Amino acid sequence: MAGTKPDAVVNGHQQPLDLVTKTMKMKLKLKTKQQELLIRVSILFLVYVLAFITRLFSVLRYESMIHEFDPYFNYRTTLFLTQKGFYEFWNWFDSESWYPLGRIIGGTLYPGLMVTAAIIYWGLRFLRFAVHIREVCVLTAPFFASNTTLVAYFFGKEIWDSGAGLVAAALIAICPGYISRSVAGSYDNEGVAIFALLLTFYLFVKAVNTGSLAWALASAFGYFYMVSAWGGYVFIINLIPLYVLVLLVTGRYSMRLYVAYNCMYVLGMLLAMQIRFVGFQHVQSGEHMAAMGVFFLLQVFNFLDWVKHLLSDTKLFQAFLRVTVTSAVGVGAVALGVGMASGYISPWTGRFYSLLDPTYAKDHIPIIASVSEHQPTAWSSFMFDFHVLLFLFPAGLYFCFKRLSDATIFIVMYGLTSMYFAGVMVRLILVATPAVCLISAIAVSATIKNLTQLVRASNKVSQASSSKGTGSVKGSSKVTIDQSQPFQRNGAIALLFGAFYLLSRYATHCTWVTSEAYSSPSIVLAARGAHGNRVIFDDYREAYFWLRQNTPPDAKVMSWWDYGYQITAMGNRTVIVDNNTWNNTHIATVGRAMSSYEDEAYEIMRSLDVDYVLVVFGGVTGYSSDDINKFLWMVRIGGGVFPVIKEPDYLVNGEYRVDKGAAPKMLNCLMVNVGLLQKIIYAFLQHALSSSDLTCPYAICVNNMGGWLDLFIR
Repeated sequence: MAGTKPDAVVNGHQQPLDLVTKTMKMKLKLKTKQQELLIRVSILFLVYVLAFITRLFSVLRYESMIHEFDPYFNYRTTLFLTQKGFYEFWNWFDSESWYPLGRIIGGTLYPGLMVTAAIIYWGLRFLRFAVHIREVCVLTAPFFASNTTLVAYFFGKEIWDSGAGLVAAALIAICPGYISRSVAGSYDNEGVAIFALLLTFYLFVKAVNTGSLAWALASAFGYFYMVSAWGGYVFIINLIPLYVLVLLVTGRYSMRLYVAYNCMYVLGMLLAMQIRFVGFQHVQSGEHMAAMGVFFLLQVFNFLDWVKHLLSDTKLFQAFLRVTVTSAVGVGAVALGVGMASGYISPWTGRFYSLLDPTYAKDHIPIIASVSEHQPTAWSSFMFDFHVLLFLFPAGLYFCFKRLSDATIFIVMYGLTSMYFAGVMVRLILVATPAVCLISAIAVSATIKNLTQLVRASNKVSQASSSKGTGSVKGSSKVTIDQSQPFQRNGAIALLFGAFYLLSRYATHCTWVTSEAYSSPSIVLAARGAHGNRVIFDDYREAYFWLRQNTPPDAKVMSWWDYGYQITAMGNRTVIVDNNTWNNTHIATVGRAMSSYEDEAYEIMRSLDVDYVLVVFGGVTGYSSDDINKFLWMVRIGGGVFPVIKEPDYLVNGEYRVDKGAAPKMLNCLMVNVGLLQKIIYAFLQHALSSSDLTCPYAICVNNMGGWLDLFIR
């Protein structure tokens, strides 16, 4: 019949053509989704591998070794854990540190990093991979950096879309702000803590979006892992309550939020209390009171929401609301005041105060201000670690404000607060990096998506106009064409090329920074010789080896606290102070000895039962981290406890000088006398050997009890 659609034969059966067309479209659509999934998984796999191999420059250039200072303590404790077991590790009293006080290891550290590396090591041994625990420690940070890219993808997908997730994973994989603490050999707490931090945030936002109890439980366990790994968990336990408070104030309260926060806080707090170093701080420390206050406030909101459904009179509910809120705030303020007055609630720590007031540490706690990574951040550091992300970050905030939701509100708060803290303390650039990458990824994804849609729309308009023009009869009226479409298309294409150029420059910058700045271990130094050749200085490790081979096993070594962990781990000798810095008085005593006259210093060292003194001198290379450059902090820390040490006595007209024009007390103190002795010996050896390449820094050990000098030099 006329007008009847023809049928098609499928599998020997005649079917309507419309049904066949729909079936083919469904199959094609499903195939397209599978292709998208395959592409997405392939990109994630490449990013995962890229994040790992980018962090191996130090292994390729030097060797597989532990970097910096704190990682040596972590390695030493991990080695003890794998050899003795968890019970012995948890109850270990270390008599080789903080002599004669010692240190209870299980109660004074965050064990997450050590336990993680030990589990990986035991798992590999179970699978019959013969590896040393040192290799596991060296590669733990790169492995968790790769895992962080996966979390960044799912987090970006949760707050925006899968495109933003892929871009976030790629950005954080090579971002220098994260690489600085996750290169191979950087076996520090932050290596696993940033993964735990981002995982906790993702799981909590997922729980808020879904209201699922399972996701809330998962966020509590993620928080527990973060608490076990790093003291930076305080940022989580303050940011999440602040986020919940903002949602309550802006009228976004929901049962999803109630379930997510209650489960995360209660279970997370109970789990965190199992860490001995944390204990009951969640209910006794001022840094955790905000989380508890928001928890009780959330109960009040839920109670008011229930009463609102019971009362039909609006005026009566408003009166009840005022009375309830006023009573809750009053009771909370009284409880907080009584707790702080009675001493049950401890005040904020000095580190917490220094984040709110950048000048606090310099005025009150010089030992915190003496650490280079605790200094305020310069703009050049932001540019060095973020590059183009520094400009994409505000653009991402703009897109988040355009599409406000519970998830985007969280990432905005995370980004703004972390960037503030990163400006206060250079170390906290690490915490801000995931937020900067996620928000920048939103800007990149949204911009590229808008530009590609504009190009496609322009192409469709051009095709429609051309088809209409060719189909018209010759001599007909002219077709009206939107002349702005070609310009929009060309402009969009230019912007796309510009975006890809900026991202390529970002990748180049990240690779260069990783290779040149963040892949050089501080324990092995590199420089250029007189003829431009590359010289490797391995004096630190050789000096510690010499100390281990040529001093009695029960020798006590006094040095500045920077070298304590390395002396104990590599020299296997007892130290007076180390990098834990838990006892300011003990460190101040060492500072007093270093800055006193020799006869006074001798009596102080006799009281500490010191056998050897270790001092690092920079040599001709001008090594900026030697003890002469650190000496002024020894004076300040020592003077903070012992008023007899006064900083102006070591200055000349307010200037710090170490040459012959220095202050008399400066020239006659123990530190400078040992340093001058090193200079004399160094000059003698250089003249005797007639070598222009002898420019390495070295360590010197003085046996002050026997009155003789041991010198080690490469």
